[in-house]
This record gives sequence, structure tokens and C-alpha cells, in this order.
Amino acid sequence: MTPAAAPPHRHDLRWYAHPRVLFTGGNRVRLLRGGDELFPAMHAAIEGARDEVWLATYIFHHDDAARRMAEVLAAAARRGVRVHVVVDGFGSRAALPTLQQWWAGSGVRLSVFRPVSGWPAMLQPEQLRRLHQKLCVVDGEVGHVGGINIIDDRLDIRHGRTEQPRLDYAVELRGPVVVPLMHTAQAVWHRAAYGEDWPELLRALAHAADPVERARALLREVRLVGGDSLLADSPDAPVRAAFVVRDNLRQRRTIERSYIEALGRARKRIDLACPYFYPGRQFRRTLREAVRRGVRVRLLLQGKIDYRIAAYAARSLYAELLARGVRIHEYAPAYLHAKVAVVDDDWATVGSSNIDPLSLLLSLEANVVVRDAALAAELAAEFERALAVSHEITLPALPQGRWAALQRRALAWLARAFLRIAGIGGRY
Repeated sequence: MTPAAAPPHRHDLRWYAHPRVLFTGGNRVRLLRGGDELFPAMHAAIEGARDEVWLATYIFHHDDAARRMAEVLAAAARRGVRVHVVVDGFGSRAALPTLQQWWAGSGVRLSVFRPVSGWPAMLQPEQLRRLHQKLCVVDGEVGHVGGINIIDDRLDIRHGRTEQPRLDYAVELRGPVVVPLMHTAQAVWHRAAYGEDWPELLRALAHAADPVERARALLREVRLVGGDSLLADSPDAPVRAAFVVRDNLRQRRTIERSYIEALGRARKRIDLACPYFYPGRQFRRTLREAVRRGVRVRLLLQGKIDYRIAAYAARSLYAELLARGVRIHEYAPAYLHAKVAVVDDDWATVGSSNIDPLSLLLSLEANVVVRDAALAAELAAEFERALAVSHEITLPALPQGRWAALQRRALAWLARAFLRIAGIGGRY
């Protein structure tokens, strides 16, 4: 992989104004398997930080792996690095007192996205919109994004310790693609902090020499607009990569579109791994059309179940998908948490987004899409290794008879009712 190009202007937000996938060239991308590989890479980047660290995650737990990450962040803050961490108020609620204790007096600035004050608060519709991104950016130069929370790979919050680690992935990024990653981590921290940083912004304005410079100072701090340079877009330069998000503003369907467009172009293969799989009609139609074109379509889904409603939802689609030629495998050695896909020989994605209404219509999500044969081959090899220890589902193996058909229809109706409510306004 070629060295990264010089980074574009760090304040340029024109990528966000484009509601579809926008690739940049000259990036370096490294695949990381689970927290066992991701966490040391994050530690090294944070320990080398000179200026700032931005970290966003759904779960920041209080186990030993999380404690080590917290210590590295605190050490960076104590040596003068600006460290901002934002966690989800539901996913990290049990660990919040511990996090606050770990970082007390360290300079780490912690904000909480949609804090949960109690279970009655969870009945409010907006509480379904969670921060599900897993992002870390150091000095605007090194980024990490994927599906891995800050928790030991062999610990499940609901089910305890496991013998095998979760199956999950992230990528380390260098080059122009890190800029939108940085913007997103900053934006969600500011959104959660909701004004906690305004004294710092006002101090920056007070020291500016004139009104114009004061306005520029404000924009520099908030990282919203500015800069005249375009994101470096070099179609012929490896590695081409795009950072895609799902939010409740302009980028509502960018992740879903990126999948559907890639599936629609597939000519040889589609390999997709996802723990929570309940795609909308257009997504399912695109898979069926790919099979009709002769594309091999394989899904790797949960065999070791953590949330039963999600499993029922996915399995309610099995008969429909299998009858159309889609191959389905269930991964059972450990919990499946990977959200990855490979299409043909040069398209791959790694990120936090499941293929269900909660991810595609409600939660804040982040994926990286890469056009690179080397990364696609590496991820395809990982997929094959997982398939080798998985169980393939076939139509004859599904329960047969009138009662089984009625049971499937009832489960499908319940799953659809729940997910339609969760994804109200979407085509599900």
C-alpha cells in the first residue's frame, strides 16, 4: 500500500454535504481483528499523540481492558494532549461512575450521549436513537473505526465470560479519509456535551484581534466549516476509501445506499457478516437480483444468540432468502459482532452498522468503505475461516409442516411490528 497523501484541510466539511459515498485516494488501511489487535494499536497512537484525541464508543466498560485504555487516555491528558471521550448513555450506563472516578483530575473531558436517568426514560421514542459508532482519531492523522467496543473480547455484559473471543473487526486509517472521521467524532462529542465547551470557545474569541478573526477562531474550535481545499480525490491512487455515517441530519441513508449500490454492481460474490440482520425490501430485492445474475450470495449470521428478538427477526426471513438462492450460515463458536462485507474482488466495508432498522434508521453509525483488492482479499480470507466453523442453514433443515409455517409467520409478524415501530418512517 502506498504512503498516505498529505492530509487535506482539517476544517473542510464538504464531504458531509455529499449524501452519497465520496472516495478519497492515497490512504493506508490496516485490518484489525478484535480488541486483541485494535487496543494495542489505539494505545500506540494515543501514547504518541501531540495535540488531541477524540474517542466515541457505545460501550466503554470497566473491565481490565477498558481500565488500560482509560489509563492511556489519562496519561495523554496529563501531558497536555486534549482528550475528548463520548460514550452512549445506555451502552455505558453501568460503567459511568467508574469512568468518572478513573478520569477525575486527569483532564480527560467525558461527555455522555443521551444519558439514561431510569427505565421510564427509555419509554421515550428519542431514546431509541443511540450512539453506536466506534471511533478514535489522534491528531487528525490516525483513525480507528469498526464494530469493537471498549470491552474485553471474552466478556459479554449480559452473558458473562466466554471461552472464545467475539468475532469482530476494525480498521486503522491514515490519509485523507481520516478527516471526515475526525469531524464525526468531534461533532458527536459537541452534540453530547451540549455547550460544556462554550467557555473555552468564548476565551478563544476574546483573544482574537478583530471580529473577523474572532469568527474564524470560533470556526477553528468548533471544526464546522472553513478551508478552501477540496478533499484529495485521486481515483487512480491506492487506497481509495470513503467514510460513511448514519445520522439524523443529512447523512440519513448513506450507509444503506453504499451497500445497495455495491450489491447492485456485484458480478461474482457477496459475502456479508452481520449479527442483527433484518434488511428492508429494497435491500432484500437487491440480494435476490444478484443471485439471479449468477452472483454467489452468502450471509454469516448469529448462531450463538445474545438478543432473542433480533434472532427471531432474522430467522423469520430465512425461508424467503433460501428459496431465492441466498446461502445462510450461522456462526456459533462465539458471539458474532462483526459488521463487514466483501463484494467481488475490490470492495469491502468494516464498521458499526448492522443491517436492521435500529442501525439504518435510528442509531448513529459509522463505516469505512474501501476499494482495494488487498484489503478485500484479506477480509475474504477472514470470512472463509469463519464459514469453516459455522453451520449452513438449508430449506430442508427448517421446521416443516403447517404448525411450523404458522409459527414462522407469527414470529415474522411480531418482529416486523417491533422493527417497524423502531424504524418508523422507513421502508420496512
